Amino acid sequence: MALRLAASSTFAKASAMRTMSTATGSSLDRMQTKESYDAVLEKFAQIRACAVLRTATSDDCPKAMQAAIDGGFEIAEFTLTTPNCLDHLSDFRQKHDGKVMIGCGTILTIDDAERAVDAGSEFIITPVMLPDVIKWCAERNIVSVPGCQTPTELVMAYRAGAPLQKLFPGVAGGPMWVKAVSSALPFLAINPTSGVDLDNAGDFLKMGAASVGLVAPLFDPAAIAAGDFDQISKNAEKVMANVRTAGPFVRRG
Repeated sequence: MALRLAASSTFAKASAMRTMSTATGSSLDRMQTKESYDAVLEKFAQIRACAVLRTATSDDCPKAMQAAIDGGFEIAEFTLTTPNCLDHLSDFRQKHDGKVMIGCGTILTIDDAERAVDAGSEFIITPVMLPDVIKWCAERNIVSVPGCQTPTELVMAYRAGAPLQKLFPGVAGGPMWVKAVSSALPFLAINPTSGVDLDNAGDFLKMGAASVGLVAPLFDPAAIAAGDFDQISKNAEKVMANVRTAGPFVRRG
């Protein structure tokens, strides 16, 4: 029988790899603490859902994200494709620090990552697997979540030092695909985004996903265009209720 480990030790292997890679890097710029790194992973393991926001206008961004937070989200990702993304990220980090964990997505370069961390980002999300960004984050005790499409990419991201691996875009089979891959490769911590909706988020988690990201199903473009941010809060309440039925993430290994 596979040994089941508590959520607090979920990412022990990845953490050990990161520690070895940073043994001589304590003087690197933007270095974070091991405690902050572990706290980010623990938050993902406990909350298990991230609100992923991209809006066409700067004005809609804070309204939409606040609505998601009001509906129960405690992990928020601002994407660089949103106008004035880093200004909004910084504002929300100051406003919600200690309660809501704030990160930055659509990171494509080390320069992007540097600017995001300077703005207050607590974790880094990339749409594809970028070994240079993963390495830069790992050396600085910064959690990175790179986008991966195949089991091979997921494992390569893990070996490069990413403790969470974003499944993007969506794959045929959805939750059952995650179940198959996470059963065969239990050291992975898969974070599906595309293909996750208000109804199946809990299914992904129960089938082995470490956490999920909610994009358009949460931030309904029609609701945002109409200024109906109450609908965003209702969407958040619904999906978080489904997520909570899965409980904290427990690693099989």
